[in-house]
This record gives sequence, structure tokens and C-alpha cells, in this order.
Amino acid sequence: MGLELSRRTFLKSTAATALAAGAYGAGLRPALAAPELAKLDALAQAELVAKGEMTALDLVNAGIERIEQVNPKVNAVVTTFYDRAREAAKGELPQGPFTGVPNLVKDLDNLAGTRATSGSRLFADNISKETDPLIASDEEAGFVMVGKSNTPEFGLLGTTEPLLLEPCRNPWNLEHSTGGSSGGAAAAVASGMVPLAHATDGGGSIRIPASCCGVFGLKPSRGRIFLGGRNLPGDIGVQHCVSRSVRDSATLMDLSEMKGEKAVLAPIGRVEGPGKKRLKIAFNTENYYGVEPDADVKAAIEETAKLCADLGHEIVPVKNPVDGRAFIDAFLTVWASGPSQLVALAKENGVDPEAVLEPWTIGLAKYYDAKPADALEVSLKHFAEVTAKTKAFMADYDVWLTPVLASAPPKLGEQAPTVPFDTLYERTVEYVSYTPLHNVVGTPAMSVPLSWNDAGLPIGSQFAAPLGGEKVLYELAFELEQARPWGSKYAPVFAG
Repeated sequence: MGLELSRRTFLKSTAATALAAGAYGAGLRPALAAPELAKLDALAQAELVAKGEMTALDLVNAGIERIEQVNPKVNAVVTTFYDRAREAAKGELPQGPFTGVPNLVKDLDNLAGTRATSGSRLFADNISKETDPLIASDEEAGFVMVGKSNTPEFGLLGTTEPLLLEPCRNPWNLEHSTGGSSGGAAAAVASGMVPLAHATDGGGSIRIPASCCGVFGLKPSRGRIFLGGRNLPGDIGVQHCVSRSVRDSATLMDLSEMKGEKAVLAPIGRVEGPGKKRLKIAFNTENYYGVEPDADVKAAIEETAKLCADLGHEIVPVKNPVDGRAFIDAFLTVWASGPSQLVALAKENGVDPEAVLEPWTIGLAKYYDAKPADALEVSLKHFAEVTAKTKAFMADYDVWLTPVLASAPPKLGEQAPTVPFDTLYERTVEYVSYTPLHNVVGTPAMSVPLSWNDAGLPIGSQFAAPLGGEKVLYELAFELEQARPWGSKYAPVFAG
């Protein structure tokens, strides 16, 4: 589809230089051809509309052009509704800091009247009858939804390679995984299709793809954002976004968090820059099995610790307080309870589960069904014990630094849902052995894109804070973004 940008002429100014320096366009009057527009963050794009230099329709059409250009290589966007988006952009959009900016809905969630597959053949033709609360909130912030982003079946894997939607490819190397389950969202942001994308996290699904794709992703505290009562057992799921800039994520958090009588946690408000307090940062690279990550990951996280120390923060080496084997057994039991229900649902409707569900999903169902009848109850009790132990541990620190993942992004196929279950189980629980703990405990955690290995693949650094500590994390993220800017670092596959 052709680009329908406004024909108004913009003065060629310092925009290109500032963009190349990773300034995200703050306070600029850009001469914006499509390549430069792709480099602006969401707030800078919306500012163009607020100043009358572009229209919301201009932004949406430019986003559509970028998707059409890049998505055939990446497969991050799996459903489009361009006509709906254009009509919305032509109308009276809510006035907010993101008015007119194109966004994507992760395909685990609902936007009324659009396809919602959950990455599964079981729901290949499903059309959403309603819009989920956070998606409605994003639209109230002025975003215009242009499509749905790729996700593994029901978000059950740390890679995005669903059989229905086909694999999502990493813009840094198309042969590698984007992570999951918000892999489509992170790949779309990393490749410049959209500056920010909706994402969810039940076991690392914001932080894992943010790490794999070299973008910023923060998982909120449990209870920070209203989800309308939809959640996983153990209340482990949260939602927010992945973005190129810290300020986009922080601004959207201010708009999304519950406030007033509905607030479960004290609101953090708008965080706009680094904090002055020097932090006490717990630091370890071993996972909760006591195993070190790959050498490139270990080196990257050690370099992040040094960076924090150079900025004046106190780094305290620690041991992970959790017994990994007991924890992962409890987590996978809770994780597998959903697939068990899905297999039962298929059978109840006279459908062969193996015809509509992936081998990994069916394997998880069998894993759960082989457990004792009280396995879910026992696992949730273990969650409570782990939560108490972790909260006590974290009470001594402002922030906890670890890897996000045990390795850089693996090649596509290594963790695909068709890999034999026992093999895939071992690969998965080793790979994602740093992120699920914060879902269980409810603590906020973020992946910050500070490192790339010798092969050019991103490696994120995970920082977590005690429950309700998003402000501390955002202030630290702003400081790290200034100290080691990533805004001018673009993937080989990038719009424009």
C-alpha cells in the first residue's frame, strides 16, 4: 500500500543529526521523510501532530508503509486492520501524549471486531467481541491500533514460532529467535514498524523479547495495571509495552496505572528522568539452579554491574535465594494447568487436540494431567513460600541485577513447539531461568538493552525492585539510557 504522507514541505534542519545521535526527536522540528520518522519515539511522533506539523493520518499511513516494507522479512505483524486505523485517525481521537501514534495489539488480547487467534489453530477464525481494558486504555491515550503482533501459542514459550502464524524473525539476525511471548511486539519495535507496542508478561514475556530484540521492556508490579479480572493462576500475568525509549514506557505507565480509590499500589506518576539517590544493587549471574549463563551473557551483565558502579551505585554480590528445581516444578505445574483445560475444551467440542494444538501445548497438558489431584494447590502454596523468601531477600536492596536469559537469542527451531517435549522442556527451563520468579513474587522488573555480543545479537540486563518500585527502576533506566545510549543503534532490518 502506498504512503499517503502530507505534502507540506518541512525545513531541513538539525533533525537528521539529532536522530543519528539517538535524541528521539525531543524538541525538534524535523524534515521528516519516512526513514527519519521511523527513528522517532512515540512521544516525538505525537508531538508532530500536537504542533500541527503532521496529522494523525500521516502518522498512521507512515506506520502502515513501514509495516508493509519490513514485515515480509520479519513476520511481526500477523493481522492488519488498516481501514479501521485510517478511519480512527481521520476522526476525533482522544487528546493525549500519544495521539495519532500507530500501535499493535499482542495477539493474545482483544480488540473488538478484529481477529484474536492466541497464536493457535484452535482459534484461527476467532473474532473478538469486546476490547480488553488495557487496550481500551491505550486507545484513550491516543494510540491508533493498526494490527496484531505475533505470539507463540497461548504465550506458552519463550520464542515466537507458532505453527498457525509462522515464526517471527529477529531484526538483528533473521535466523534467530525474537524471544517470546511478546516476540512480535519487540520485533516490530526493533525494526522500526512502530515506536512502541502492547506486550504482556506471565513468565518473562515482556523482558525476554526485549532482551532478544534490543529494546526496552518493563514488567509492572502485580496490581499496578487493571486487567479486568483476566489472569493466570497465581496471578502471575501483567501487561504493559515494549519501546525504544524509556520515556515512552514511563509516560504510558503514568496513563495506565490505577489511581484513586481503585489503586492497589501507591501511584508512581510521571517519571521523567534519572534519580539522584545512589542505589544498593544486589548482583548475581548464576540462575536459581546455581548455573552460570553463557560466557557472552555473563560478560555483558558484569559490564552492566561495572557501569552501575561507575555511576556511583553500590554493587553487592549475592546468591540467588530460590531453590530452582522446586520452584520450576511449581511454576511449570501452574503454567501447564491452562493447556490441560484447552485439551479438555477441544475434546468436549469433538475436536482432535492434536489437529488444533501444538505438540508443546499437548505435552504440557500431559505433564499436568500426570500430577496428583492437589498439584495446583501445592504449587500455589510453594509460590507463597517463594514470595515471602524473595521479598525478605529484596528488602535489603533497592534493585536486583541479573541476566534476563541464559543465552543470547538462539537460532529459530531450537526451541520451536515441535521439538520433542522432554528436550524442549530442558531447553526452555534453562533458557528462561531468571524471569519467572518476578511474576510469582509480583515484583517489577525490566530488561535494559545495554549489550550486544560479538555476533551482533542483543543481550538485555534485568533489574528488579521490591513490589511497587517502578519509579526506582525508571529512574535507573533513564540514567543508563543517558550513560550508554541505545537509541542510535539500529537493527540490520529496519524500516527506511
